[in-house]
Amino acid sequence: MADRVTVIGWDGSPLTAAARSALSAATLVAGAAHHLTLPEVPPGAERIRLGSVDLAARRIATHRGTAVVLADGDPGFFGVVRTLRAPEHGLEVEVVPAVSSVAAAFARAGMPWEDARIVVAHQRTLRRAVNVCRAHPKVAVLTSPGAGPAELALLLDGVHRTFVVCEELGTDREQVSVLTSDKAADHTWRDPNVVLVIGGPTGGPPTAPWLMGQDPAARTVRGWGLPTEEYDSEDEGPGTGRARPGAGADPALRSAQLARLGPRTGDLVWDVGCAGGAFSVEAARFGAAVIAVDADPSACARTERAARRHGVPLQTVRGRAPHVLESLPEPDVVRIAAGGVPVVTACTDRRPERIVAHASTRDEAEAIGAALADGGYAVESLLLQTVGLDPDDWSERERSVVFLLTGRRIDRAP
Repeated sequence: MADRVTVIGWDGSPLTAAARSALSAATLVAGAAHHLTLPEVPPGAERIRLGSVDLAARRIATHRGTAVVLADGDPGFFGVVRTLRAPEHGLEVEVVPAVSSVAAAFARAGMPWEDARIVVAHQRTLRRAVNVCRAHPKVAVLTSPGAGPAELALLLDGVHRTFVVCEELGTDREQVSVLTSDKAADHTWRDPNVVLVIGGPTGGPPTAPWLMGQDPAARTVRGWGLPTEEYDSEDEGPGTGRARPGAGADPALRSAQLARLGPRTGDLVWDVGCAGGAFSVEAARFGAAVIAVDADPSACARTERAARRHGVPLQTVRGRAPHVLESLPEPDVVRIAAGGVPVVTACTDRRPERIVAHASTRDEAEAIGAALADGGYAVESLLLQTVGLDPDDWSERERSVVFLLTGRRIDRAP
């Protein structure tokens, strides 16, 4: 094993005294091509061009001497330190940090960033990174080849955001571009780059931050499964299209649906038949991206109002399912409130991890359960009954009885 392993972060500024001292004593230096040409790299040191950090770590583990690893930005922030310290390599490292590329990007934009979400976009994680950009108003994306600004823009189709694209930060070729997301796909961008994705509701006036990322209390009321009126309480006169609550609008059913779907950051939720938007808003409050679908334009309008009121970004799509679903991006979980078996079948064809639906009659429930099973899902069926009571005399005020069906995707081995 190497006698000493030092990881040096580089942000384009002159190396610190500590970094120069470590480099001057190095017998092995690993880094990208532009790192290995730095004048401080000893001419007699073995040089390893970083491709796979795992392969470099194995070589360092067998090296007899002093090793240095050069990395862009802060190597402890989504960087090489995690891989080098992995148990399979057994390396103990000293770190000389630098300004992270995320901090540099927000500095170039002149913006605070303690309220930002930060994601890494590779080809395998690009879809989830895009979902975070859909769901949050300030996101920094650490990109990679094949998962850069153009690909982000293409997958954000229909969602308006502002892109701040920072190319080759800290170098003589540094360039910062500000443009709308619909224009980003028309450009060819240089690697490496960081993209700041800005837009959507901010959750009200700014408050003194105490937590990195989104303050959980900044834009939400406390509690889940709130009464439907909490999501569309504005005064509406006759003819405005307010839907009368039915069995599918019961807050207890909504809570059970959310519990079974478990929407989370990085997910895309389809809410098919969004009605007043209560489910869509609560799913968005979990940090998931939400596409709310309804054929009724007034339902889409109510959902958008509810989202604004609660400070969550979501996208509404007006159209009749199942046909409108064909053009939507891939969902992770789906809630079906309207459309019956044809919509269930269309959703199982897209293979989300989980689907929930409800029915008012046993025959309808059996048909939906059979469609889920035929689509390759394990089915759970429940009969939910809730009774609202008057707290003064415990008399019954309202009653709701509904079947809840949950499909969990069966992942068959190839």
